[in-house]
Amino acid sequence: MKRVFLGTSLSDNHHNNGSNRVQPVPPESLLFGQSAVMGEIRRKVEKLASARVPILIEGESGTGKEMMARWIHSRSLWKSGSFVKVNCAAIPGSLLESELYGYEKGAFTGAYERKPGRMELAHGGTLFLDEVTEIDHSLQAKLLQSMQDNRFCRIGGTEEQQVETRVICATNRNLEQEMEKGNFRVDLFHRINVIRIRMPRLRDRRDDLVMLAEYFLSTYGARFERTAPPFPDKLMRFWLASDWPGNIRELENRVARYVLLGEEDIAISKNVPRRIGPESSGAPTGDPISLKRMTKQACLELGREVILRALQSNHWNRRRAAEELKISYRALLYKIREAGLPSKRGHGHSMETPKTGASRNQPAE
Repeated sequence: MKRVFLGTSLSDNHHNNGSNRVQPVPPESLLFGQSAVMGEIRRKVEKLASARVPILIEGESGTGKEMMARWIHSRSLWKSGSFVKVNCAAIPGSLLESELYGYEKGAFTGAYERKPGRMELAHGGTLFLDEVTEIDHSLQAKLLQSMQDNRFCRIGGTEEQQVETRVICATNRNLEQEMEKGNFRVDLFHRINVIRIRMPRLRDRRDDLVMLAEYFLSTYGARFERTAPPFPDKLMRFWLASDWPGNIRELENRVARYVLLGEEDIAISKNVPRRIGPESSGAPTGDPISLKRMTKQACLELGREVILRALQSNHWNRRRAAEELKISYRALLYKIREAGLPSKRGHGHSMETPKTGASRNQPAE
C-alpha cells in the first residue's frame, strides 16, 4: 500500500482543470474587510484553521469561497503542502473520477500511460472541491469511502494509496434542498459538514465595498498598464446602492471595465439593473424576473465593449488585442464571433481614432 498526500501551496502552481497558475491570497485586511459579518467569520476560521477536519463553505457565486479556502490552507498545519482545486462543475461526470483518482495504463481505451489524479498531484496539503454538489451520485459514494478510509485506488489499479489531507468543499446551492431532492447523499453531507462557513453577499457587507473597489482599481491598473482616474463620487454612490447579484466577482468585473474604458464610459455601468428585488425593480411584483438572463446579457454587453475597445486601441490588430486582454489569440477570435463583432477593421463597424497603440501601418491580423 503506497502512502501519498493530498492537497498546491500558494507559492506553487496550482492544478486547475489541467492548467497551472498562481493565485495568491489577498491581504487579510482585504479578505475580511471591516464589516461585522466578516469579523465573525474571521474569529471562527482562526480557531479551526489548524484542525484536521473537513470544512464546508457555502455562499452565492462570487462571494470569495475559494479565497477563504486558500486563506485557511495558508494558516493550517499543511501550508507547506499543496492546495489542489477541483472544479466539479467544470469537469464532466464521466471524467471527474479519473481526474480525482487517476488511472493505470490500459485501464480503458486511450489510456496509453499511467496518469496520476489530483490526489497524487498534492502532498500533505488541502483538497478543495469547488461546487461539490455537481458530483454525480455514484461518484459521491466513492468520495465518501475515500474520506472515511483515507485510501483510494486508481482506475484500473489494484494497489491502494493512503491519503492524508484536509478536505474543503464549497457550494452555492442549498445542500438541505439537494438532499431532499435526492441529488446529494446524506452520509456525504455529514462527512463534509463538520465545520460550516457561510460567506455573506456583497450587499450584506457594504462597509467593505470601497476597500475592495480600490484594491481592484490598483490591481487592474497594473495588469493593463493603465492609470485610471479615482472613482467619481457619483459612481461610488451608485455602486454602494446596488444589490450586486454577482457579488465580489461582479464588482471586480465592473472595476476592470472602468480601468479599460475610462470615466467617460461610466454610463455603461448603469445599464446593469440597480435593484434586483421586486420592491425596487420597477416591475410589478407578479412579473417574473430572470436573474440568469439579465446577468448573461450584462456580461455579453460588457465583453463586447471591452473587446471592441481593445481592438480599437490596437488598430484592429487582433494579436495585440489578445495580448492586451491577457487571453489567447484563438480565444479572442471566438469571442469576436460570439459578440457579433466584425472580423476585421472597416467591415461594417465605424472606428474611433485611437490615441495610443501600434503604428497605423501595423497590419491587422
